[in-house]
Amino acid sequence: MLNVMLFLHIVGAVGMGIYAIMPFVVGKFKQLSGAAQEGLASGIITSGRFGQYSLVLQLLTGGYLISNAEGGAKYTVAWMVIVIVLFVIIGALSGIVQAPLKRIAAAAAKGENASSDISRVQVLSTILFVLFLVIIWFMQDPSYRVD
Repeated sequence: MLNVMLFLHIVGAVGMGIYAIMPFVVGKFKQLSGAAQEGLASGIITSGRFGQYSLVLQLLTGGYLISNAEGGAKYTVAWMVIVIVLFVIIGALSGIVQAPLKRIAAAAAKGENASSDISRVQVLSTILFVLFLVIIWFMQDPSYRVD
């Protein structure tokens, strides 16, 4: 069971990779025509939802791996609190970014300007990218392990 959970945890990490590429993809919005903006926004909405599902998978499998750390690494309470807070913030921001993406898609379909929503998505996706890097750093940081 441990190997299955570890595999699912790795799959979840790969799924969360959308947060690593999102700011670079979102940066192309202003260069695209209306129909292309609508398609890109729809694609990012779908991939963002996949990232949210991956986030939940990470929390569930990570909790299992920590609770059943037989002979493996055990972590401090501070590490657990920091990681849970980071996951909650990432989950919240990935949900918040969905609304302006939907407005971009609607505005592009109507031929309207959505530059303020595009700017908001760029800022939020950059924050998500930074938080994604921070959580990766915490996952590999050995100073929080109690061996």
